[in-house]
Amino acid sequence: VQLQASGGGLVQPGGSLRLSCAASGFGLDYYAVGWFRQAPQKEIEGISCTSNTDDRTTYTDSVKGRFTISKDKAKNTMYLQLDNLKPEDTAVYYCATCLVVLGDITKAFGSWGQGTLVTVSS
Repeated sequence: VQLQASGGGLVQPGGSLRLSCAASGFGLDYYAVGWFRQAPQKEIEGISCTSNTDDRTTYTDSVKGRFTISKDKAKNTMYLQLDNLKPEDTAVYYCATCLVVLGDITKAFGSWGQGTLVTVSS
């Protein structure tokens, strides 16, 4: 099971970016998958998780209404659309399998893999 994030970059506040997560070794329909991020000098936090059974997606409050998950099953790729970006969104973003436990998004299993850096700055 491998998930590889890409698409990060430098963007101005209020701008948009789309991150990609390519899955290999399994189909995206097999497990719940989501996005995590680690801001400088902070712990990794789960920001979104989408179910593999009903496509229900959970977002953490700080990104709700601004970030959107989508999946292209033909390409076995998941995306995260980041809109209205804020400086506090600056972080390394990772994709991984996920669980939602009492509203908190956590990694289910597998390694983190290589993340992609998003920097929001003017």
